[in-house]
Amino acid sequence: MKILYFDDFKLGVLNGDNVVDVTDLVADIPHTGPENLISGLIERFDDYRAKLEDAAGNGSGVPVSGVRIRPPLPKPYNIDCMAVNYMENGTRDEPAPINAFHKSPNAIIGDGDTMVCQDIPATIFEGEAELGLIIGKRAQNVSQADAMDYVFGYTNFIDGSARGLGPGGNVFYMMKSRETFAPIGPYIVTKDEINDPQKLDVKLWVNGEVKQDFNTDDMAHKIPRIIEWVSSIHTLEPGDIIATGTNHRGLSSFQDGDKVELECEGCGRLTINIQDDLKRTWARTTRLEHAESGAEGVQTPQLTGKYAPS
Repeated sequence: MKILYFDDFKLGVLNGDNVVDVTDLVADIPHTGPENLISGLIERFDDYRAKLEDAAGNGSGVPVSGVRIRPPLPKPYNIDCMAVNYMENGTRDEPAPINAFHKSPNAIIGDGDTMVCQDIPATIFEGEAELGLIIGKRAQNVSQADAMDYVFGYTNFIDGSARGLGPGGNVFYMMKSRETFAPIGPYIVTKDEINDPQKLDVKLWVNGEVKQDFNTDDMAHKIPRIIEWVSSIHTLEPGDIIATGTNHRGLSSFQDGDKVELECEGCGRLTINIQDDLKRTWARTTRLEHAESGAEGVQTPQLTGKYAPS
């Protein structure tokens, strides 16, 4: 099942190219807004699944192309993002130590929304293509053997990043938690629709050109280990998101006016826009292309605009 919010946060399920409004079917779930309606539904999904499946199969709905899609999880309790969690196509000798960071729930945006590159001295703005896990029930100290029982579904996740800020050490907060830096969607796909989340193609396009193209089988720490580790640090709640990391070799700059699209296999296509009022520019090369050219540094340097090196 594919579950989404649309227009003024009506809850919908997809039926082919149409979205069926199921808001009335879940109105009895205690909630104060869309953020805890969806988490309440996830927690009670077994009680509502049959009604939602019937609506999806028999409701006429309206064309999804004619509605405004909203973030399917407008404000999760927790967004945990795995750091350096890919083997980078065999270029890493061994997995990096398991690590993660929190991203602010206020960073969430949805399909068709705009990621804003703020007036800050970032060396580059990037967005990492990632598979997002949606937690289905409260998880604390979960074993790897049981971990997949705690997954409700999946969604596309772009980890917005403003590189090169602040002092050395842990700079994830300044780099990652800025508003609009967590695009997700366009919907939640329940886990029964994904046969093997460790064998999914992940592609990210910038202005129609493929930049990132990898498979989730390249993860250094697999999904059961991720859930085991994160849930040993803090309790996960229904509707929480774990972003599983990215293969960095295809990362490239996000610039004003860009159209960015992400598709994790089976999760639909998430499309966002990029806004930079300073109109800064960088070369369009990926990290891999930059390295193969023999140039210095990890990323291509800023070319023009405020904060460009003199």
